[in-house]
Amino acid sequence: MGKWQEMTKEELETQYSPSRWSPRLDKDAVIEAHVQATSEATHSAQMATQTLLNVPYGLSEGEKLDVYLPKDLSETFPLVLYIHGGYWQFLSGVYLLGHSAGAHLAAMVLSTDWKEFGVVPNIKGAFLVSGVYDLEPITHTYVNDVLHMSREVAQWNSPLKCVPELENRRACQVLITVAQHDSPEFCRQSQEYFEALRAAGWSASLLNIADTDHFDVIEKLSQEDYLLTQVILQMILKG
Repeated sequence: MGKWQEMTKEELETQYSPSRWSPRLDKDAVIEAHVQATSEATHSAQMATQTLLNVPYGLSEGEKLDVYLPKDLSETFPLVLYIHGGYWQFLSGVYLLGHSAGAHLAAMVLSTDWKEFGVVPNIKGAFLVSGVYDLEPITHTYVNDVLHMSREVAQWNSPLKCVPELENRRACQVLITVAQHDSPEFCRQSQEYFEALRAAGWSASLLNIADTDHFDVIEKLSQEDYLLTQVILQMILKG
């Protein structure tokens, strides 16, 4: 596999279309199955917890989040949230988990200088699953037909291009996970982001999950005996 800069537009679009790499199902069926699996998991989670749905954290219609809390929530529950100045502030340690584009967003949280916003979130760890950490290749694919990112905007919003040095920042553990059947470009980006974090002094690790693709690598988190589930729980308990 050559450098992404040497790929044709068609080759890049194949690399950044995860549905084309699953050995389980064809590209349309794997997306349909993923939507069904995540919808069912969301319903199960809502039935098993107390929820605060569509909580606004900004002014636009899309700036909303869902909060899930144990049904037996008590005053001793360690995670306390409150809203101040339009930002969620975390009073005790929290962990981030993001998949695909969500992994990119979680990585950008790690790259943000929160002091500029008047908050210092206590992030103890981040679990980044099958993410994209350099947006520039995407600017040469059909994805950018909607996003209209310039090269400068893509670089500004690429965690790989803005890995902060650990000095004077709150330390946290970062687990970067990639599926065996993610595309070579997704695997390359995960490897390079891992190396960049380690070079900057972060406590980072890289995990390749066998017998998974871009979709079931995250769907299986509902299984207690799933490798990634066990690794995440162990990291949190040790933290």
